[in-house]
Amino acid sequence: MLKLFAIAKITKPSGFSGDVRVRPLVRHFDDYIQDKDLSLGFSEDLAQTVKLMKTTGLGKSKRFLFEGIGSREEAETIIGQTLFAVVSDNDPINLISPDLLGAAVVTSNGDYVGELVDMLSLPTNDVYVIENGKKEVLIPVVPEIITHIGVKEGVVTIEPMDGLLD
Repeated sequence: MLKLFAIAKITKPSGFSGDVRVRPLVRHFDDYIQDKDLSLGFSEDLAQTVKLMKTTGLGKSKRFLFEGIGSREEAETIIGQTLFAVVSDNDPINLISPDLLGAAVVTSNGDYVGELVDMLSLPTNDVYVIENGKKEVLIPVVPEIITHIGVKEGVVTIEPMDGLLD
C-alpha cells in the first residue's frame, strides 16, 4: 500500500523564476526528492501530485523548481506547504515515522523494553529514545536491531545485541 511521508517544508521563494528553498525533515531527503513520486500540500489530505523540474545550487543554497510554478508570485503561494514522498509500507523511511512515537518497544522474545518517546538524527544514523520508567535507552535504527515496525499496532520489535539494554 502506498502512502505519503513528509520529507520537507517549503520555506521561501528564491529568485524570480519560481524556485523555492526547502527545509528537509528527514536525513535522506535528497534520495527521496530525486527518486520518488512527490505531492505538495498543507496536509496529506490536501496534497496534490507535483513534479520536480530541476534543482540548482549546493548545500543550504539549493533551490528547487516544481512544474507549474513559474514566477516568484506563484512560488509564494506554496510557502509553508509540506513536500511529501509517495512510499510503500515496507520503505525504510517508515523506521523514522513520527507515527511511531508512543509505540511499545519489545524484544523478539516478547520482553517489554519501554515506550518510544523520541527519535534523534545523529551523524551516523537515527536513534530511538526509549523510556521504561527506570531508565532511558538509546537504540540505533539499523536493520540488524530493528526487526519489525508495526505502526498500526503501535509496536516496534528489536533484536537486542549484547550490552544494548544494559
